[in-house]
Amino acid sequence: MGSCGTWAWQELLVLLSSVWLWVGSGQPTPPGSTHSPGPQLKFRLAGYPRKHNEGRVEVFYNDEWGTICDDDFTLANAHVLCRHLGFVAATGWAHSAKYGKGIGRIWLDNVNCAGGEKSIGDCKHRGWGNSDCSHEEDAGVICKDERIPGFKDSNVIETEQSHVEEVRLRPVVSGARRQLPVTEGIVEVRYKDGWAQICDEGWDSQNSRVVCGMMGFPAEKKVNRNFYKLASKSQPKQKRREDVGSKKRLFTERQQLNYRLHSVSCTGTEVHLSMCAFEFYRGNASAACGAGMPAVVSCVPGPLFATGNAHKKKQRQQQQSQPRIRLKGGAKVGEGRVEVLKSSEWGTICDDRWNLLSASVVCRELGFGSAREALTGARMGQGTGPIHMNEVQCLGTEKTLWSCPFKNITQEDCKHTEDAAVRCNIPYMGYETLETWYWDASNVTEMVLSGVKCAGHEMSLSHCQHHGTSLNCRNTGTRFAAGVICSETASDLLLHAPLVQETAYIEDRPLHMLYCAAEENCLSSSARLANWPYGHRRLLRFSSQIHNNGRADFRPKAGRHSWVWHECHRHYHSMDIFTHYDILTPNGTKVAEGHKASFCLEDTECEEDVAKRYECANFGEQGITVGCWDLYRHDIDCQWIDITDVKPGNYILQVVINPNFEVAESDFTNNAMKCNCKYDGHRIWVHSCHIGDALSEEANKRFEQYPGQLNNQIS
Repeated sequence: MGSCGTWAWQELLVLLSSVWLWVGSGQPTPPGSTHSPGPQLKFRLAGYPRKHNEGRVEVFYNDEWGTICDDDFTLANAHVLCRHLGFVAATGWAHSAKYGKGIGRIWLDNVNCAGGEKSIGDCKHRGWGNSDCSHEEDAGVICKDERIPGFKDSNVIETEQSHVEEVRLRPVVSGARRQLPVTEGIVEVRYKDGWAQICDEGWDSQNSRVVCGMMGFPAEKKVNRNFYKLASKSQPKQKRREDVGSKKRLFTERQQLNYRLHSVSCTGTEVHLSMCAFEFYRGNASAACGAGMPAVVSCVPGPLFATGNAHKKKQRQQQQSQPRIRLKGGAKVGEGRVEVLKSSEWGTICDDRWNLLSASVVCRELGFGSAREALTGARMGQGTGPIHMNEVQCLGTEKTLWSCPFKNITQEDCKHTEDAAVRCNIPYMGYETLETWYWDASNVTEMVLSGVKCAGHEMSLSHCQHHGTSLNCRNTGTRFAAGVICSETASDLLLHAPLVQETAYIEDRPLHMLYCAAEENCLSSSARLANWPYGHRRLLRFSSQIHNNGRADFRPKAGRHSWVWHECHRHYHSMDIFTHYDILTPNGTKVAEGHKASFCLEDTECEEDVAKRYECANFGEQGITVGCWDLYRHDIDCQWIDITDVKPGNYILQVVINPNFEVAESDFTNNAMKCNCKYDGHRIWVHSCHIGDALSEEANKRFEQYPGQLNNQIS
């Protein structure tokens, strides 16, 4: 009993000694102390402009600074956070990144405090690191300007700005001022209402690498420092041009340099300059950087953003070898679910230990800059197929993700609900300034494009196929003006390929049982010449299970008023053309067509903890909820391909979902499924079913030797 009591006291002492209360130090605000159970927590206020008792809330958890999302944020949450920071209470809170967007992880989302909790960790929330927000939703607090008695750290910010948030490259070469993206220029940081320079004393390539990564470029290159010395010297008041060599011209003007930073020292793996070591000039900095000049950086753009001969060279290099990594499911260029190629099959990465270092390796490998966010919890939709990697731990210096240490996956380790994703820094291309007008076309004065066909990856409409100067509707007024509705999220449909393979079989169905199907054009054209009601049609039947793995529900384009009643299925069909079922020869010729023109869209089954929202019965709402699937069983009318006229041989079964792009999806490349078929005139063997983009290019070439449709993207 005594030994047991001694052991219990020792355990209690260890437990008490492990719980200590503090708020950590770090730019831009010195720390205060607080109570924090579990992992070591620190808190700080950041952002600009702000007072000492207000700002964006940043949390240090699991050795990484991050922010808090403003979803469901309340004054009670602010009370708890202000006490963490050494203030007695909160007087308000701010949403939508009022104090500027943070960087790194968004640690907390849907926080719900009662107000009396000792730690933010005691409040209800979605879990550490589990968030569906972007940094545009970073929460801030306004604390009552009264300190908790005995709180040691003052948490007072200095009157001088003591943090770095916004960075830019200012081009000084005349040609670079007109060309985007800006790849070379003087590094400047936002200071009060203007911009300030960084002294280049001690500046090295690692610093340049960090700045280039922030600007959306994968690498840096050496810059001619002597060339830029002219820019830092005093110039006449009027602008002037100086010839410098035969090719470059320097375009400079008299400018009072205002140095703010010096002694910058980065390791090269940081995703933001604020994460590097540096010092601020204090007071009068007019005589600063006496032996130096403004820091200048030159960056190497990725293939997507390179111009001229460099662009063509990089495109040729890309075409010669298929990449082993890609992004899928993102709404914008430079973001998406991370997928890697292994053993000729594309798969995903589990988000265990996924962080900005590993995400930045992915971004740079793909020709973007460093990572803005390392996303977990299938934020860019769930992938399919294998999960190839787990617990990826990059140092940040690797050229490829495959060079990073990682663990091979086992089925018990991860599910696709844990697929890792990234948001990368991309270069500013000026497209954000374009205005898009829709519905109200009264201000349209002329048509500028027609016949536009995009693959989806272009940076501008001008990069898509179009009619050029031969406009089709030049003089039609505004009647045919195109319009758009934009969304941050979209659905992502894909067919469950194994089920097609498992359920495929042949049925000889009597004609007297096919009248309804004939009315709905579910048979081949030769059926019209048959001796009705005698004889039969040979049908290839299979089940279709269509999943929505995206981030928004799939809803039909047409409203309820235009849905069509189908007598065969005894329900309304909300889309005229939802799938194409085809049998193709190895050279791509279509020999049989399924005519599965329309569906009633509903949630047949859903994943655990996902509720059904759509059903066809009683003229109900139609669609497919995220995390659910719509099942059309093999034994219902029209769930077939009429192969009566198909001769024995080797064929390809192809199913394409949403073939006419009637409904927006985040990824159209996974909408096609293909299987090998062998038909001997009596039986059929269906095998090797896979989604169109699931295999490597080499494996697809082995699968089929024809230039057919691998997906439903426009080519």
